[in-house]
Amino acid sequence: MGLFSGFLGNASDADISEVKRDLQAIMLDDEQVEHAYKLIRDLIVFTNRRMILVDKQGMTGKKTEYHSIPYKNITQFSIETAGHFDLDAELKIWVSSMHNPITKEFRKDDSIYSIQKALVAYTTK
Repeated sequence: MGLFSGFLGNASDADISEVKRDLQAIMLDDEQVEHAYKLIRDLIVFTNRRMILVDKQGMTGKKTEYHSIPYKNITQFSIETAGHFDLDAELKIWVSSMHNPITKEFRKDDSIYSIQKALVAYTTK
């Protein structure tokens, strides 16, 4: 999909070796990045232990929030695909003890299906 897709809000596969390097400080020794998706500057990362939502903040992106969610705490999730006139697709993830879901918006593309498949694979183990 490339850089241009990322600017449009499309999720694209992220370089796993680069993601491992960037997350080295917060990952356990036996933890492995298995899937990663880039959405502009943010990331959705699936490791063998948890899902990590990486939110780059500010103009420079120096400030970063790492939201770790153990797979066992994901109670449900949904995707809403884009239509002909509504070009946004939406991912919602409900986490135990949170009233409102975590919501991520995507432009019309097929990456939301890959992310949904990863959620199924990791939450049904």
